[in-house]
This record gives sequence, structure tokens and C-alpha cells, in this order.
Amino acid sequence: MNRKQTDQMRDVIDKAKSIVRNTLVWDNHGCMPVGAPFGTDFLPELRRYREAGVNVVSLNVGFGEMDVAAHFQTLATIRRWVSIHDDYMLVSTSADVYLAEQTGRLGVCFDIEGANAIGDQLSLISAYHSLGVRWMLLAYNRNNLAGGGCQDDDDGLTAFGQDVVREMERVGMVVCCSHTGYRTARDVLKMATKPVVFSHSNAHAIVAHPRNIPDDLVRECAQTGGVVGVNGIGLFLGPADADQAELVATHIDHMVQIVGPPHIGLGLDYVFDTGELKAYLAKMRATFPAEFGYDAEISMLPPEKVLHVVASLLRRGYAESDIRAILGGNFLRIAREVW
Repeated sequence: MNRKQTDQMRDVIDKAKSIVRNTLVWDNHGCMPVGAPFGTDFLPELRRYREAGVNVVSLNVGFGEMDVAAHFQTLATIRRWVSIHDDYMLVSTSADVYLAEQTGRLGVCFDIEGANAIGDQLSLISAYHSLGVRWMLLAYNRNNLAGGGCQDDDDGLTAFGQDVVREMERVGMVVCCSHTGYRTARDVLKMATKPVVFSHSNAHAIVAHPRNIPDDLVRECAQTGGVVGVNGIGLFLGPADADQAELVATHIDHMVQIVGPPHIGLGLDYVFDTGELKAYLAKMRATFPAEFGYDAEISMLPPEKVLHVVASLLRRGYAESDIRAILGGNFLRIAREVW
């Protein structure tokens, strides 16, 4: 690399840093320790989001086969910790998001991965919403009472699942179709009256994994006014030896070519304790089967690399306004419209 190329690379990184520093950055899915319920030892790691320039993060408080009690215990644990630390702020409205950004605090909201969190009780949806849960996906890899997961034979959205979607829209909780089977997702997208998201899903056209979504679902999501949050997990991105920031940018670019910048965001799904995650995946093979690659080495894009994603988008010719929308503006719009 010659001096001119080095200077150009440095200029792009400097511009990326400036964009991140002066833009609302929203990670729509941060993965908490999977062995919930848990203590608070890991929570100081949230400072890494702030230090990386992230302004808002949605933290999952449960997924898959966790029971209702574990979801509420996890939610209570994180809410209390956030509420007693001045650098963080619980956000429940778009106005809260603005306030957190203006005061230099990390805005924290919550999400749930799978309708198992409510059992067969629709009334729990409003209870979760009142405690800050702002999106829930219907089925986490496996089928449940609401619909089909992406790894099982998917018979579509059930009658109960339709009631779940209607109740979520009523209370102001975003409906998410990540981890959900394609047929169930299509059923949701057809009946939705508010924007639907794929909170952390990548392009199946690039990596043919059941967790990734085909182009037609990207289009149908956009038709609801929704957003696809690109995932930072290596298994869903591409070759293990490739630059992950470049891979994230490639998935973003692929979907932007289909639906435009207003419908793409970030849902990195970063896990701070990969050792704990690896042990959990091995223990829960019914949910994370080896045939889908879950026995491979774990790699993921940390929040500190968001600026390198921005740099890649700049090199690809993206306008600053479009990058700002992808970094956070699009999910802020969803919050305004649904929360």
C-alpha cells in the first residue's frame, strides 16, 4: 500500500468516526448471557456500546424455551441495574431516545425472542410492554403455539399467533419475524397493520442459512414500512476468514439494492461471553443443531467495529444521509410509528 492509499484509508476512517460520533446509532439486538436468569456481573460490559458510539441498544430478556418466570426475572434484574447507573437510561418512547442521546447516556430497551414468553396468556404482552419490552419475535427456531420456527416444518401462523400479532400492535410492541419460519413470517406480513421488522437477519441470497431471509421477505417487510436489522454473527455473514465489517456491509448493500436505505438497520446480536455461549449451544442441540453450523467456532462483529462498517459503506459510495438512516434513523422511525 502506497502513501496515497494509506492517506485515503485514514481519511475514510476519520470520516466514519465523525459520522458515528454525530449520528444516532441504534443496535436493535444485543444478546445477553444465555443461561438466564443471571446476576449482574456482565452488565458493566454495556459500557462498550457507549464507548463505541452506540446510543440505543435493545437487550433480549429471554428466548426459546425459557419459561415465563425466567423472562420476568431477567427483565427485573436488568431494569434495576440500568435504573441505578447514571450512564444508562431506560427508554420507552422516541422522546426518551432523544433524551438519552442528548444527555450522553446509553438508551436501553428490551426484546423477547419467541412467544413462549407468554405461554397461552395474551395479557402478558401488555405486562411486558409496560416494563419496556418493545419488540418480540414469534418463534425462536422451533415451532410454538404462535407459529413456525425457521428450523422446523412451518405450518404458518396459528390462530393464537394471529391474536398475538393483533395484541402486540394494540399495545405498541413491534412484531419481529427473525428466527421465524418463512411461511409464518409471510402470514404475519400479510396481516400486519403496522411496520414489521426482522430485528437481526441477513440475506439468504449471500449465505443460504435458515436464519437468513430470502429477498422476497425483505421486500414484503419493506412494504409494511418495516426494517431489516443486519446481524453480526459470523455463521450468517460469510467466510470465517473474511473481514466481518466488510461482510456486514455486503449484506446491508445487498438488501439496500432491493428496498433502499430506509428499510435497513443494525441488529448485531453481539454476545459478550462467547465461552458461555458455546457451552450453551452444545447443551441445547435441539435448538442449535450441528447440521446448521452451530458447532463451529463462534465469531461476531463487536460494537467497536461499527465504524468500520460505516467506512465500508463510504467506500461503496453511500451518502452520509443514507448511512445515518441505516445506523439508527430507520429504527427511530419505527419507534415513532409503533411505540
